[in-house]
Amino acid sequence: MQITGHVHEVGQTQQVSESFKKRDLIVVVAENPQYPEYIRVEATQDKTTLFDGLKQGDGVTVDVNLRGRPWTNKEGITTYFNSIVACKLAKTGSIAPTPDTTPQPAMAPIDISQADDDDDLPF
Repeated sequence: MQITGHVHEVGQTQQVSESFKKRDLIVVVAENPQYPEYIRVEATQDKTTLFDGLKQGDGVTVDVNLRGRPWTNKEGITTYFNSIVACKLAKTGSIAPTPDTTPQPAMAPIDISQADDDDDLPF
């Protein structure tokens, strides 16, 4: 599976344990620019270097694997966790524009005091 978008944020490498490290990348996917999606992609172990040299605004295509696992708490309730894990990354070479978050102007108020009383609305 691939995720194509632009870099919103590149996290620092975290040494979780003596033998495990990970790093996050937030990719903005703006198929609908009015409602962009912010997807967290994780890289583990030697793949954490995939995110080296990336900066905000860089266009990227990330090949990912979806992973999931169950976890059962002390009360016996099972919860499921999903991860999106990077296995390959390519810069697209273009810097994508930031989604337009400028508020749209409100509609002008309508004067209903001059409304026609002859309408046939049921309320």
